[in-house]
Amino acid sequence: MRERFSVTELAALRNDLLQGGLADSREAAELVQIFLMGRGYGVSPQAARDAVSRVEMSGCALPVLEKELEGLALVQ
Repeated sequence: MRERFSVTELAALRNDLLQGGLADSREAAELVQIFLMGRGYGVSPQAARDAVSRVEMSGCALPVLEKELEGLALVQ
Protein backbone atom coordinates (compact mmCIF):
# COMPACT_ATOMS: atom_id res chain seq x y z
CA MET A 1 0.00 0.00 0.00
CA ARG A 2 1.37 3.38 -1.02
CA GLU A 3 1.51 6.13 1.56
CA ARG A 4 -0.81 9.03 0.80
CA PHE A 5 1.33 11.72 2.40
CA SER A 6 5.04 12.40 2.12
CA VAL A 7 7.28 12.75 5.14
CA THR A 8 7.81 16.39 4.14
CA GLU A 9 4.05 17.07 4.14
CA LEU A 10 3.61 15.33 7.49
CA ALA A 11 6.53 17.20 9.04
CA ALA A 12 5.15 20.55 7.83
CA LEU A 13 1.71 19.80 9.28
CA ARG A 14 3.28 18.61 12.54
CA ASN A 15 5.25 21.86 12.80
CA ASP A 16 2.09 23.89 12.16
CA LEU A 17 0.25 21.95 14.86
CA LEU A 18 3.07 22.38 17.34
CA GLN A 19 3.32 26.12 16.66
CA GLY A 20 0.00 26.75 18.29
CA GLY A 21 -2.57 24.58 16.60
CA LEU A 22 -2.65 22.01 19.39
CA ALA A 23 -3.26 24.74 21.96
CA ASP A 24 -6.80 25.00 20.57
CA SER A 25 -8.24 21.67 19.44
CA ARG A 26 -10.85 23.35 17.23
CA GLU A 27 -8.18 25.27 15.33
CA ALA A 28 -6.01 22.15 15.10
CA ALA A 29 -8.96 20.19 13.67
CA GLU A 30 -9.55 22.95 11.11
CA LEU A 31 -5.87 22.82 10.17
CA VAL A 32 -6.13 19.05 9.63
CA GLN A 33 -9.27 19.54 7.53
CA ILE A 34 -7.56 22.18 5.37
CA PHE A 35 -4.52 19.93 4.96
CA LEU A 36 -6.70 17.06 3.75
CA MET A 37 -8.99 19.19 1.56
CA GLY A 38 -5.93 20.65 -0.15
CA ARG A 39 -5.01 17.12 -1.18
CA GLY A 40 -8.46 16.18 -2.45
CA TYR A 41 -9.80 14.47 0.68
CA GLY A 42 -12.79 15.26 2.82
CA VAL A 43 -13.17 14.78 6.55
CA SER A 44 -15.93 15.44 9.03
CA PRO A 45 -15.24 18.10 11.65
CA GLN A 46 -15.93 15.66 14.51
CA ALA A 47 -13.60 13.02 13.07
CA ALA A 48 -10.88 15.67 12.73
CA ARG A 49 -11.34 16.74 16.36
CA ASP A 50 -11.17 13.13 17.54
CA ALA A 51 -7.99 12.53 15.53
CA VAL A 52 -6.38 15.70 16.84
CA SER A 53 -6.99 14.59 20.42
CA ARG A 54 -5.25 11.26 19.72
CA VAL A 55 -2.35 13.06 18.01
CA GLU A 56 -2.07 15.43 20.94
CA MET A 57 -1.95 12.53 23.44
CA SER A 58 0.95 11.05 21.46
CA GLY A 59 2.94 14.26 21.73
CA CYS A 60 2.34 14.84 18.01
CA ALA A 61 4.45 11.83 17.02
CA LEU A 62 4.80 11.58 13.23
CA PRO A 63 3.73 7.91 13.03
CA VAL A 64 0.55 8.69 14.96
CA LEU A 65 -0.15 11.76 12.85
CA GLU A 66 0.31 9.71 9.68
CA LYS A 67 -1.96 6.92 10.95
CA GLU A 68 -4.69 9.38 11.91
CA LEU A 69 -4.52 11.21 8.56
CA GLU A 70 -4.62 7.93 6.64
CA GLY A 71 -7.71 6.96 8.62
CA LEU A 72 -9.39 10.32 8.03
CA ALA A 73 -8.71 10.75 4.32
CA LEU A 74 -11.95 10.23 2.44
CA VAL A 75 -11.89 10.55 -1.33
CA GLN A 76 -14.18 13.37 -2.44
